[in-house]
Amino acid sequence: MNEREKAVAENTGLRRRTVLGWLSATTVLATTAGVAACQQTPRMYDMQVSRDTGCPCCHVWTELMQATGRFRVAMVDAPDLPAFKKQLGVPAGLGSCHTAVVDTFVVEGHVPAEDILRLLDQRPTGVRGIAVPGMPRGSPGMEQPNGAVDAYEVIAFGADGSQSVFSRYAGSP
Repeated sequence: MNEREKAVAENTGLRRRTVLGWLSATTVLATTAGVAACQQTPRMYDMQVSRDTGCPCCHVWTELMQATGRFRVAMVDAPDLPAFKKQLGVPAGLGSCHTAVVDTFVVEGHVPAEDILRLLDQRPTGVRGIAVPGMPRGSPGMEQPNGAVDAYEVIAFGADGSQSVFSRYAGSP
């Protein structure tokens, strides 16, 4: 092979490697872009919160819900919250200071966001809503300066009045 043939062969090899390199990079970029395009942003939910007039902890709870980036919250003062709870099917004994409606579910009291999102994701058959009865210390919106946390349960309830434990939270000693 003469010098000219060697130069052409060498130059062709470089061009092939360059083209193959560009093809590999393009494939990686296309695959990465495809994966990014398939990733969905989490669904946002509208949350209507009705509270006892002027209750300050309800405002704190709604701020925590908004901070998750998953809820758009609208809060209203309810002139007759007990009647509203009854209309929504919240069982006696499960009440708290505010009642939220998210999608087709009722959320009563200081329920943690992760439980609401699990409810919305799983949509258990026969469940009308979930509730944290009362106002346990350390539940979302009821944080204490001294860090005290009461043990509490999130109760799932059905339109038929059935109730079951949805989740449990341990208290602090």
